Amino acid sequence: MELSSLLHELHLSSSEKPLPSAPLPPITELLSRLQEKLIGVSSDSETSSLIGRVERLFQTADPDWLFSPASANEDGGQAALESAYGSLIGALIGCAALPLCEDDCGSLPVAAYQSVPSRAVPVCSALGALLGALGKWEEPGLLLSAVVPAVCVFTVTHFQDRAWTTSPSRAAARSLQEVLLRAGGWRDSAHLLVGGGSQREEEDGGKSRGILGGVLDVLQPQLAKDSWQRCEAVKLVFAWSLLQVTRPSLSPHLPRLLPPSLLLTDHYRPENCMLGVRCLHHIVLNTPAADLRQFNRAEVVYQALFKHLYTTEAAVIQLVLSCLLDLLLVLETPPSSLTPSSARRKPCRHDDVLRLVLTHMEAENKVPMRRVYASVLPPLVDRMGVAVCRHLQRLQRVVLGYLEIKDPPEETNRLKVLEVLQKTTRAAWPRMEGRVNTLLRCLLRLLVDVSSDSQLDDSVRHELTNQTLSCIRLLDQGSGGPVQTLLQQVDSSCCSPEVLCCLATVTTSSER
Repeated sequence: MELSSLLHELHLSSSEKPLPSAPLPPITELLSRLQEKLIGVSSDSETSSLIGRVERLFQTADPDWLFSPASANEDGGQAALESAYGSLIGALIGCAALPLCEDDCGSLPVAAYQSVPSRAVPVCSALGALLGALGKWEEPGLLLSAVVPAVCVFTVTHFQDRAWTTSPSRAAARSLQEVLLRAGGWRDSAHLLVGGGSQREEEDGGKSRGILGGVLDVLQPQLAKDSWQRCEAVKLVFAWSLLQVTRPSLSPHLPRLLPPSLLLTDHYRPENCMLGVRCLHHIVLNTPAADLRQFNRAEVVYQALFKHLYTTEAAVIQLVLSCLLDLLLVLETPPSSLTPSSARRKPCRHDDVLRLVLTHMEAENKVPMRRVYASVLPPLVDRMGVAVCRHLQRLQRVVLGYLEIKDPPEETNRLKVLEVLQKTTRAAWPRMEGRVNTLLRCLLRLLVDVSSDSQLDDSVRHELTNQTLSCIRLLDQGSGGPVQTLLQQVDSSCCSPEVLCCLATVTTSSER
């Protein structure tokens, strides 16, 4: 009786009054008429009321009637049923769809999304009721695989803390995601997207199979070059989906994941560029090197990232350099890994990156940018090995310039540059003798500055002093004598007793 009354309220029953024995219409026909009603409603109150009745329908109706094909032809009936449910879910999701930008360059104000959260909450409830009923049915496999991708995209759109969500709408979306995972027997979001690939899951009618391909099918039309900027949520859903997928499940989907990531990376807005670089870095870390080198993909990614080394945004540069360091290992063997018997070390991409970084470091005066460059320099120099000799002149100017400038309170720049000087001295010690006078003068000046700086924390002062003394010892060992001669000229007229005491440890260790 309750179902008959509900169909009568929805104006989907053929009788004028609700009858307990009235025959139920074919489910595909009912779903089609519900879709038309959802598309045709004009006011928010009517939409909310209609969605509530749809939710009650899924809660009260017999699952065998809801999910069994009405046609005698099982294959054709199943396809029609999947299509009908797909259309209905599309209509439900459309009730809480985000407004689109009129052009591909701007962004909508926060006020444009004001009505979205209140419409998303009932849609989440209705979809949760559908998935709950489908999860309890005995044979949900094919139908579940058909409807879940669109629902997944909807949940990811609305559970993120964005302008179009509120606390209630995010809670409703997360609740819907939990229902979705239970319906398909998925453990978490990563399992939802890629499945487990086990024989048991394959024999389960696809119930626990991954849906990444279906999610990309839903997103693909909106990820085109001329349309992805019109909807703010598309890039976020794509990035979320990509970042859930790890090795070895990412590689088969690489042809569909790489182009949108490059598209985001190429955008002029820093937040979009950074999102794209994060996606590319995730791809580099979770794809076999052979797959990345295939079809010259790695070189394309390298060129896309290299041009961003000219940006002046510290956050962008940090992500780009981090990604480049991992990508370079895919493209070539680091110069430091080549054996002495190898052919002459020709300039390579490592040289190109180090040269450009050093060039920018010389002229950079913004503290955040200097910190980013200083943090990436040690691993770059370490990778170069003895091949750093090609860059010694420029590297020396950077070391001298960065050691002269304070970087309170943690002195990150100075510590990183001292680390670079140590690595360079170890790798290129035969070429350091001619640079001892200049470098030693700078290091002694740094010791004096550090010892007299009352604003430095004791731990930072201790670390700077130790690293500076380590550099002096390495210069002494690599140069073969000049350092000791120069240190003997330092007396109390030049520096404090603390500095003299520190230098005495260098002299003592050398005599041993």
